[in-house]
Amino acid sequence: MKKKPALSFWQIWNMSFGFLGIQFGFALQNANASRILQTFGADVEHLSWFWIAAPLTGMIVQPIIGHYSDKTWTKLGRRRPYFLIGAILASIALVLMPNASMMATVLPPMFIGAGMLMIMDASINVAMEPFRALVADLLPSEQRTLGFSVQTFLIGIGAVIGSWLPYILAEWIGISKVAAEGEVPDNVIFSFYVGAVVFVATIVWTVIRTKEYPPEEYEELNGEADPEESKESGFSQIFKDFAAMPKTMKQLGVVQFFSWFALFSMWVFTTPAVAVHVYGAEIGDTSSVTYQDAGNWVGIIFGVYNAISAIFALFLPAIALKIGRKRTHAVSLLAGGIGLISIYFIKDPNLLILPMIGIGIAWASILAMPYAILAGSIPARKMGIYMGIFNFFITIPQILNGIIGGPIVKRLYDSQAIYAIVVAGICLFIAALSVIFVEDKDDVVKA
Repeated sequence: MKKKPALSFWQIWNMSFGFLGIQFGFALQNANASRILQTFGADVEHLSWFWIAAPLTGMIVQPIIGHYSDKTWTKLGRRRPYFLIGAILASIALVLMPNASMMATVLPPMFIGAGMLMIMDASINVAMEPFRALVADLLPSEQRTLGFSVQTFLIGIGAVIGSWLPYILAEWIGISKVAAEGEVPDNVIFSFYVGAVVFVATIVWTVIRTKEYPPEEYEELNGEADPEESKESGFSQIFKDFAAMPKTMKQLGVVQFFSWFALFSMWVFTTPAVAVHVYGAEIGDTSSVTYQDAGNWVGIIFGVYNAISAIFALFLPAIALKIGRKRTHAVSLLAGGIGLISIYFIKDPNLLILPMIGIGIAWASILAMPYAILAGSIPARKMGIYMGIFNFFITIPQILNGIIGGPIVKRLYDSQAIYAIVVAGICLFIAALSVIFVEDKDDVVKA
């Protein structure tokens, strides 16, 4: 079996560039979906139920896409066709979601908005899942941490722009940030239009500028596929591979569970938490200028943590080489936990930037380290399917949080969403502790 050739930095950059567009759209969704759904009539108790659409579609879509991208070959390659199809569908959903009120004659806008959220998430997952596998396909082991770190850097850049865009359009350009009750402000609508264009453009760049190994060369570099696998049906093989997942994946599953339970809480409840706890808005009053100001500022601070993530991602390979991947990830998660819990003690909106430093460090590591650790334990010919199955450990905690999170906030926390943010910080502490028990066979620490 031949060794994979090392790629240049710009080859790694080009193969990951589409992630900038994916995260641009994802950031718009994260920062604005809750207030869009509340604008259409969703109660804070029900927000997490609507957000279940994201992890549920990911859990279904990613293993299927991973399996079939492992098994198929087209003129565009194995992974790139999925990038392109996902980008087109996600862009359509980005245009339609904030305009759900225009289709109110068919269904209530809240349900149309939730439907667009589900379509958007399914499409983002179609585009996103093969990117993780592409890095593992093309890069030798010693470049994988760099590859996932470059992805994380581009994710950060896309998320900064996507998170800040509604605020920039409103405060710098003067596009209206308020609207009649039941309608989405123009600054949010136009931000989603821009996101749709960026999503498609960056994916097309990766499709054009990245070449995948043809089947014969791929087999030389990774070993031939097991002929017995061709006898299995798609779903049968997915279940078989799930049952046989590597030990490292199971151990990382615990870390991922608590990490993504925390992230889901942050994405769903930060806007209502900041609006009420920091800005002093009335619970449920989503049409006030105070609430809209809080929503715009949440977009800004989300952009800050993504900017920190982009910067910190550049240092991850060097830090991991010095202290190891596991220690790097554990320290990063601790920083994120401290950041989330500290939000409870802040009353000045400007100071909310400080917790974003720790959250950004954790986010960078969450996007890179688990995949760098995982890739060394997966058979090369099953990279797509196992990257898809690994997504179960991301989606299941979000689904669980989506089911119980809203009722807990409503009944146990008396609609004070800030307590969900504190619990999210505690979950990151637990995730950091869990990293210690993960076996990383592929780690190299400089003496």
